[in-house]
Amino acid sequence: MHSIEQAAEVRYTGADGLAGALAGADALFVYDFLSTAVPGAWHAADRLRWLHIASAGVDPVLFPGLVDSEVVLTNSRGVFDDSIAEYVLGVILTFAKGIARSLDLQRENRWLHRESERIGGKRAIVVGTGPIGRSIARLLRAAGMRVSGAGRRARDGDPDFGTVHSSEALAEQLPEADYVVAVAPLTERTKGMFDAKAFAAMKPSARFVNVGRGELVVTGDLVAALRDGQLAGAALDVFETEPLPAESPLWTMPEVLVSPHMSGDFVGWRNTLVEVFADNFQRWREGVPLRNVVDKKLGYVPSSP
Repeated sequence: MHSIEQAAEVRYTGADGLAGALAGADALFVYDFLSTAVPGAWHAADRLRWLHIASAGVDPVLFPGLVDSEVVLTNSRGVFDDSIAEYVLGVILTFAKGIARSLDLQRENRWLHRESERIGGKRAIVVGTGPIGRSIARLLRAAGMRVSGAGRRARDGDPDFGTVHSSEALAEQLPEADYVVAVAPLTERTKGMFDAKAFAAMKPSARFVNVGRGELVVTGDLVAALRDGQLAGAALDVFETEPLPAESPLWTMPEVLVSPHMSGDFVGWRNTLVEVFADNFQRWREGVPLRNVVDKKLGYVPSSP
């Protein structure tokens, strides 16, 4: 932030002091991307023109006051794409090769020969066709999987997904999937999209991976589907309530992998987030178009194709 401090008055604050810091500010960098403090302090934003959040998801700041204002919203998309894709491939291989079971047996000093699954030729549906979804699709294809996408509009001939199904038609595709990867942004349309009906449509051998937002999933329905054998397993990096409560059955359910919202967090990611903001700050000062401008009605940066 040193170069920015030379060019502008920079105020550092936590949630409690945000309203005071916002008064008279032209730009706001929400570095704590999980903070929900902005709506409560919005009344003090008397001259704000630009808000940047240090994440790809913008739901913590996508409240009516911001949506209805002329304040430009940008995000940090592109930082976590490849890292999250590697996580997804990693958990798929963990399931297929029985790695978690091998570690359990190792701790018990037990030699138990088993056969494992191939992932080549298995079908994965990536729900969410933004940059992170594209990185996931490319990596899974490179590993030999058959990949398709589900997004806002259906199309064929996509360079990464091949076929993209519309989200409305997702239920028709779920029975064919061996792995379902959720990476969609959280919007009113996507909230709770993975519910009892969606899990019932999946085959019992399918695994579910969520690296999007916890609120994409109705947690109770997921627990029931896993308990009743409607799903073979789940890898979950995001949850409706974070941290995941200690009493959650997801901690101890067999064939469930829990990670603490870290799928994209590679060594050095914090500095990279600051660099993204600094680059956009320079563009803002020079009056050139900002990168990663969010469509506040859609809730994400529109992609092409």
